[in-house]
Amino acid sequence: MIQRVLAIPTKRFDKATVSFLSAEEAAALIDAPDLQRWEGRRDRAMLVLALQAGLRVSELIGLDCADVVLGTGGHVRCEGKGRRQRAVPLTNSAQQVLRVWMAERAGRAGDPLLPTRTGRRLSPDAVERRVAIHAATATKRCPSLQAKKLHPHVLRHSCAMSLLQARVDVAVIALWLGHADMRSTDAYVQHWASPGIVEGSG
Repeated sequence: MIQRVLAIPTKRFDKATVSFLSAEEAAALIDAPDLQRWEGRRDRAMLVLALQAGLRVSELIGLDCADVVLGTGGHVRCEGKGRRQRAVPLTNSAQQVLRVWMAERAGRAGDPLLPTRTGRRLSPDAVERRVAIHAATATKRCPSLQAKKLHPHVLRHSCAMSLLQARVDVAVIALWLGHADMRSTDAYVQHWASPGIVEGSG
């Protein structure tokens, strides 16, 4: 009986493909919200933060107005898994979008950075719906998005892959994303090293 059990072949697992956006697809998504609407201007700031800072959904919706620091050394502070805090640098273009939004938001330090119309924090489901809405709009400009199963975590993957493509050290990427274990970051390296990979595939 033991020999028969030991003879059972181990089950093979397929590694999940890391889905991410190309620079063109990310730009199309950022440009998708209707800037004539309050929600559109909020969502653009949300998408920029997700794509440039690589924040998790829980980190995005947990941001307060005081967590964004603009100007020299601009960054966003967030609390990740295990209540670990980190500060992620912001590019000049990201700061420009956030500066406009924060001026309109005009919130106090402890107010949600990305609120609902009633001033409450967005829910994870609401973020997912907003991303889906803007992805549908962006697909009209960038048809390659149609092949992507776009959800908020793909934006985080896109941030990691863009950093990797820019030859940022893996240890820095792990800190940027708030990975407690470097093995979580290895998935991006393995995907990037896969034969025949093209930007934005997966």
